[in-house]
Amino acid sequence: MDTEREVYSSWGKNCRITIFGRSHGPNIGVRIEGFPAGIAYDEEFILKMMARRAPGGAFATKRREPDLPIVSGGIKDGFTTGEAIEMQIVNTNQRSRDYGEMVLPRPSHADYPAYVKYGGQADMRGGGHFSGRLTAPLVFAGALAMLYLREKGVRIASHLLQVGNATDCTFSPLENAETMKVFDELFSSDFPVIDKAAGEEMKAEIRRAAEEGDSVGARIECAVTGLPVGLGTHMFRGVEGVLSSILFGIPAVKGVQFGEGFRFPAMRGSDANDGYYYNEQGQVCLRSNHCGGIAGGMSTGAPLLIQVAMKPTPSIFLPQETVNLKTGQNETLVIKGRHDPCIGLRALPGVEAAVALGLLDLFEDEK
Repeated sequence: MDTEREVYSSWGKNCRITIFGRSHGPNIGVRIEGFPAGIAYDEEFILKMMARRAPGGAFATKRREPDLPIVSGGIKDGFTTGEAIEMQIVNTNQRSRDYGEMVLPRPSHADYPAYVKYGGQADMRGGGHFSGRLTAPLVFAGALAMLYLREKGVRIASHLLQVGNATDCTFSPLENAETMKVFDELFSSDFPVIDKAAGEEMKAEIRRAAEEGDSVGARIECAVTGLPVGLGTHMFRGVEGVLSSILFGIPAVKGVQFGEGFRFPAMRGSDANDGYYYNEQGQVCLRSNHCGGIAGGMSTGAPLLIQVAMKPTPSIFLPQETVNLKTGQNETLVIKGRHDPCIGLRALPGVEAAVALGLLDLFEDEK
């Protein structure tokens, strides 16, 4: 691997992932160093996670990729060994002709800043190494992290909270008898929402955008249960800081909030504070969870609640203003190819994966 990739495409303190490849290259993949030994390798679960992110379906790009992981090293007799794990996925369905010479930078893509940074030499077909396609190896690594967390009794789930003007109901702020049932239903759903009626409204929003040659943004809500009290610490190894740093590595993520997040400015402390009480078993419990399961950078024992804002897919089929980098003239661009009208649906497992990897790294701090 080249030095730049190791610096810019790597993440993690204790368990370090390095993602490699590009959208229209021969393959993409990830190298995972420091992953704990003795974790059962549940291939069925991992393939299910990969399938949730893979292209295809009524509300995603028509680019078809099986996204089958080819694993070398780090797994023996169905368990992780503690040595480095390397996984590759062969790219099989590129249409590079759709991208031409790329002298017309696509608005809100990485094309222009990458052109300047790399002197016009970067392979930007399909987004190159800036592409959302690179979330496939992220999901593989995150699925492994979820297996690690599962052994600690930690569960992660997510759903589409908002698409356009359609909004789903939020997760219950405090865990209850229905929580695990909701988690299981979301994981097995091809359109994960809590309120099915809201899901139909979201589908209509996506269809309208696609029919108009446009795209629409999304907001994802992710919840984590089973965290012990005190995971994380102050300042730069707090839960919010660690999770935000990896979540913003997902292309199209433009906002992350924990708990009430951007609603806090309109609240008073008397409304925002999460009070404590002893339950009948003598355990300390929270009466509310406005802080999203985190106080002072540490987990409180309540569900960890995160919301992630995704910008609309920048590849749309409407005419857009751009420039010709060869002629120095203003031009109009009409994009070709196969693109998601709403990236939020396929981003769900990516968000779960990023959160899982962040929590794994924090758990390893405790050793």
